[in-house]
Amino acid sequence: MSPQTGSAPHPPSIGMLGAGFMARTHTLAARTAGARLAAIASSTPERAASAAAQLGYEQALAPDELLAAGLPFVHVCTPNRSHLGYTRSALRAGSHVICEKPLATTAAEARELAAEARAAGRIGAVPFVYRYHPMVREARARIATGETGTVLTVSGQYLQDWLLDAQDENWRVTTDSGGPSRAFADIGSHLVDLVEFVSGDRITRLVATSRTVHAERGGQAVDTEDAVALTVELAGGGIGSLLVSQVAPGRKNGLVLEIAGTRESVRFEQEDPERLWVGRRGHSLLLRRDPDTLSAAAARLAQLPAGHPQGYQDAFNAFVADAYALAAGDTRDGVPTFDDGARAAVVTDAVLESVRSGGWAEVSEA
Repeated sequence: MSPQTGSAPHPPSIGMLGAGFMARTHTLAARTAGARLAAIASSTPERAASAAAQLGYEQALAPDELLAAGLPFVHVCTPNRSHLGYTRSALRAGSHVICEKPLATTAAEARELAAEARAAGRIGAVPFVYRYHPMVREARARIATGETGTVLTVSGQYLQDWLLDAQDENWRVTTDSGGPSRAFADIGSHLVDLVEFVSGDRITRLVATSRTVHAERGGQAVDTEDAVALTVELAGGGIGSLLVSQVAPGRKNGLVLEIAGTRESVRFEQEDPERLWVGRRGHSLLLRRDPDTLSAAAARLAQLPAGHPQGYQDAFNAFVADAYALAAGDTRDGVPTFDDGARAAVVTDAVLESVRSGGWAEVSEA
């Protein structure tokens, strides 16, 4: 990937399944990477045709037609319950796949998809795109080189308010479309991925509690959670607490991660992604995104000079370009694969188990 353009070597022809916000975000990233927008499919022919015209795809197809075409890359941006079937069909048609999270609605199904991608020799990637903020890579580099010391504690939160009121509706609120977990599978998975990616450690056990604030939305019973709080233990001995909510007034996309080591703490806030707070006992630092002073891993993702802000779409662009580069045979560090998607599903299953039992749940490494 070129640091200036975000373009990928040998950009592929792609098919897009879905026409909502995430499909638009994927499309912008694909276009930036130089991909050919070959085909798009949606829930109805009319919606697909409208999306093709708006987003610049060459043609609108039915989902089965798009999957059968065997395009080099398929992006799956459809409701959660459909991920398993669509992704499996795309892999079996010979396509590489970028599938929105959750990769599947159970850990067992997510593991199946990861295994199938490996067996087919296909790239499977999941958009844990917060990994692609340069200052996240800077935090990771400080921990990996030992500058932060041994990890003692982690704390994090991911807070939103878009489902605050009872009249706020979305297909994710019921298990039929979204799966058994909503808030945690939707945004908690990002937080857990960042905890493990940045710390280089694994969550081994956890205890969780959840709340469903509105029993009904739009006259329909709600059977997924609005908020989750959990305590975690890490393999290396660290402990932590995480809070996830989609009913936090005023919080639009409040993803925050702080990791304390024996020498220093690092804190990243997604809504202020141009800086990283580094806390020390004697003094603290506020590191700005400046490619001239960052680690090599962070500087690679600094596509603009210091003082020219980068944000969410820039992170998404870099992720998609890296996924395309992997498929072209290049090497890229830190690309979130189907294995990472399966890992998030394993943690989600452990959260649901703990909520049901009221006790600690082990997080499997299988």
